[in-house]
Amino acid sequence: MKILIRGGRLIDPATGRDEVGDVAIAAGRIVALGNVNADFHANRTIDATGLVVAPGLVDLAVRLREPGHEHEGMLESEMAAAVAGGVTSLVCLPDTDPVLDEPGLVEMLKFRARNLNLAHLYPLGALTRGLQGEVLTEMAELTEAGCVGFSQAEVAVKDTLVLHRALQYASTFGYSVWLRPNDAYLGNGVAAKGPLATRMGLSGVPVIAETIALNTIFELVRDTGARVHLCRLSSAAGIELVRRAKAEGLPVTCDVSIHQLHLTDVDIGYFNAAMRLTPPLRQQRDRDAIRAALADGTVDALVSDHTPVDADAKTLPFAEAEPGATGLELLLSLALKWGADAGLSLPKTLATVTRGPVAVLGDALGSLSASAGRLVDGGVADLCLFDAAAYWPVTGAALKSQGRHTPFAGLELPGRVRCTVVSGHVAFEAS
Repeated sequence: MKILIRGGRLIDPATGRDEVGDVAIAAGRIVALGNVNADFHANRTIDATGLVVAPGLVDLAVRLREPGHEHEGMLESEMAAAVAGGVTSLVCLPDTDPVLDEPGLVEMLKFRARNLNLAHLYPLGALTRGLQGEVLTEMAELTEAGCVGFSQAEVAVKDTLVLHRALQYASTFGYSVWLRPNDAYLGNGVAAKGPLATRMGLSGVPVIAETIALNTIFELVRDTGARVHLCRLSSAAGIELVRRAKAEGLPVTCDVSIHQLHLTDVDIGYFNAAMRLTPPLRQQRDRDAIRAALADGTVDALVSDHTPVDADAKTLPFAEAEPGATGLELLLSLALKWGADAGLSLPKTLATVTRGPVAVLGDALGSLSASAGRLVDGGVADLCLFDAAAYWPVTGAALKSQGRHTPFAGLELPGRVRCTVVSGHVAFEAS
């Protein structure tokens, strides 16, 4: 199918393109940008006047909840949520039930995602069998099945010898390891350690739970040379350690979530279970450090940390409620809000959800490596068309995700997605 997108503001953070023009799409690829020849005959023309035409968003932290947690999210609903939010490529975590530690499970998930014909799916394989932190998985077989890296999700590896061996193996074969830095013994609370948690009687997670884990990871990286992606940093001290590690030349990247970018522990209010998140919301100085680090490039990518949660699991007391929130459909809007607050240009803002995450994934994107997160002639046509000036209300009824809980419920956010194109076909169009 041939599609002509007319009159949009073409923004590509990777190449610096920012101009009003047209996009011609044929056979799933971009065949012309800017000025399109009059002899291009489209099957469909989309009027993008007043809209931004950007590369499709890439989200590095998504839980699809399938298999094993279909009561919280189905593959169909969460992939639909992705394209409704302008996300055309996403990385899913391995903490499903069963865990993604067998090639057959990975192949099944990718097959199901391909048949839905929505966003591109890139699974992370489990670093250890059953995420138990004891026996390494068959990384080579999982890579052949389609895994782009290896992760423990939220489960810390208690045995440093096991983690050392995992990084040695990963380094030998060029695999990347994705770790959320959190000490297994210090990081079991439900809120950030501080005056608010003490006053509310909530068990606290101290900042050193993150920094101790980071220092351990960096020492292992120095010894093994393994490439490590640090997931969902939450503290100013952690950000500073990553900044130093990068200055040293260690092969590390990192991301932060939309929640830590905008919220603090004060937002918990009167035990609002929607604010029960992992990692927990920290103090204002931590949030401010995260916002600054995302702006200056210390943080490589912004992620949704999409974790749909069943309604029953969120109606429990705060300490007992299941952590998590829906985020796929909020990623673009919350990036735009942060960018506006920080006084950043639209291209620089969009880089955190396009160019940045693509750089983290690198060659793991396979055939999309050369064009993902970019608008280039001959590249795969993954596009997000949105109205940057339009606001939309965050309500359960407005979300495609099966999970309806978000800390941002009731707000009006900028950036309404009008159309999402994936591999040259319209995967979502606002009514």
